[in-house]
Amino acid sequence: MVVATGGCAEVGRIALGLGERQPETDFQAGLRRFSMLLLKVAAALTTGIFVINLLLHRPLLDALLFSLAIAVGITPQLLPAVVSTSLATGSRQLARRKVLVKRLVCIEDLGDMDVLVTDKTGTLTEGRIRFEAALDPAGTPSDTVLELGLLATEGDLDHVGGNALDSALWQATATPPAGHHRLALLPFDHDRQLGSALVERADGSRLLVAKGAPEAVLARCGDVPEAAAAVLQEHFAAGSRVVAVATRAADGQTSLTAADEYRLRLAGFLVFLDPPKAGAAASLRRLAGLGITVKICTGDNALVAQKVCADLGLPPGRALTGQDIGELDDDQLTRVAETTTVFARVSPQDKARVVRALRRRGRDIGFLGDGVNDALALHAADVGLSVDTATDVAKDAADVLLLEKDLGVLADGVTEGRRIFANTIKYVLMGTSSNFGNMFSAAGASLVLPFLPMLPSQILLNNLLYDAGQLTIPTDHVDPEQLHAPSHWDIAFIRRFMLFFGPVSSLFDFLTFAVMIEIFHTGAELFRSGWFVESLATQALVVFAIRTRRVPFYRSRPSRPLLVSAIGVVAVGVALPMSPLAGPLGFRSLPLGLVLALALMVVLYLVLIEGAKHVFYTRADAQAALPPVRHRTLRHRIQRRAGRFSHPGPLRPR
Repeated sequence: MVVATGGCAEVGRIALGLGERQPETDFQAGLRRFSMLLLKVAAALTTGIFVINLLLHRPLLDALLFSLAIAVGITPQLLPAVVSTSLATGSRQLARRKVLVKRLVCIEDLGDMDVLVTDKTGTLTEGRIRFEAALDPAGTPSDTVLELGLLATEGDLDHVGGNALDSALWQATATPPAGHHRLALLPFDHDRQLGSALVERADGSRLLVAKGAPEAVLARCGDVPEAAAAVLQEHFAAGSRVVAVATRAADGQTSLTAADEYRLRLAGFLVFLDPPKAGAAASLRRLAGLGITVKICTGDNALVAQKVCADLGLPPGRALTGQDIGELDDDQLTRVAETTTVFARVSPQDKARVVRALRRRGRDIGFLGDGVNDALALHAADVGLSVDTATDVAKDAADVLLLEKDLGVLADGVTEGRRIFANTIKYVLMGTSSNFGNMFSAAGASLVLPFLPMLPSQILLNNLLYDAGQLTIPTDHVDPEQLHAPSHWDIAFIRRFMLFFGPVSSLFDFLTFAVMIEIFHTGAELFRSGWFVESLATQALVVFAIRTRRVPFYRSRPSRPLLVSAIGVVAVGVALPMSPLAGPLGFRSLPLGLVLALALMVVLYLVLIEGAKHVFYTRADAQAALPPVRHRTLRHRIQRRAGRFSHPGPLRPR
């Protein structure tokens, strides 16, 4: 009997939900905000420089070209290339760790993940459900209850079939119930939480047999023996999965609908066991060490899920059922979901609502599931995780596939994702601060010098060489302490970093200008050549200080490709003014004394940056140690008195 088609059917509704636009992930949102920051800085600096040069009666074309070159110079043009290279390199590393990536951008979100919402069966448990006992309402073993359970399985009565619970029943007894003929079957669904069958016995009488979640079956029963509740709670507390079986005489009935499932008589319980997975406790501890909160979304009973959590060392906390979720609006669910560990007896729509509620708190959410009923939640999460043995719908909705349904494999993927994000942030911090400093220096020098401090073509060449050397950043090593907590875009921190280190770089540039003009009496071409070499060397070598929070920076070892590329860029910068290309590029050969002076200035610059880095991160750590203050004005007063205006940065645990 066809009752619904297309989008009105359950699978159709899931398919329509998957057809909606993919939600913007946390990483994509951060990248968009960072782009807007760069746009505002470039627009302000370019406009200001252009207007000032016009007021100084510089040629219009020269002022325009110089301003545009400044705009290009302050922008980290290779950010898309660095991100893409990082993601491509990371996807290969993840594949070696049994993690396959379908959407590259989700590698970053995998590392940024704060909360993992996962199912229980097969992830925290062995996933091999074993039939334990068939009991009557008083808890006494009963073969009759087992026989009734077999009659209500979704497979044929002549052979093994049905879902995992039904298969476990058939494995307990390979003999089909004799003398029974099934006339109709109403399969299990998440709304009713039970399934039922209409069977005809050998004597011609007909019987309705219902089997499903105890709370759903008991709600449809008349008189329930008092001992039944105690038996049920005992097995739930032991972590067993319990299915209730109930019957009703159905003589004369030829078809079966949900409306027929009423006035049932409790026949007993079927008890199953799915023991915790051997390595699950260690995997949970590893995820906790990575700063990831694990929450359970299961169709099982809340007590069973809480018992499994307790056995594995995961604090179960309070549980929220699908019925509870249905009674909460979105705002209430957002508040409650934050402190809830177990979501039990949930429907596919409930799972998706939970994921969306957690995302509204600004958390980066991963969802791990492998069934059709997980597809909507996989689609709604920042990063959807499934396994290669999952249903086709779940694999299609997922962003990442695990070749083993093991949280340990997932932890490997998270670590790699954090390494990739950390390297991306290195480029962002270094590019924005050094570019901002150099371009601010160029703008300032253009106000006091009778000539442009660097030609537009030289600015672009400097930027090209510098960016080319940074393409090896994706290969760089990451300090272990940077992998211990989720990492997130923090635009306020990036802005502060830029405004702190940019002026430091500019101050040093102005000192260099003074040395070249006052001591070496450089003209326009020699000045440009000297500053080109100095600015390229400082930009290329400062990566070794910026790439790590450790002081001094040589306590953190860079990768060999990054080391070679940085030194290679400096060598090219020094060689250009002495090469045949010097004339066309507007350079002059540097005298030995100026080369040695610039080398000394570069060393002093790196020492200065190390000191500034120590001050910056010391203040950042002090800010992180401040107790939370609800009132913004009061918090601001505390910060002012303490002199703490910085931020621990994008690698700070949330």
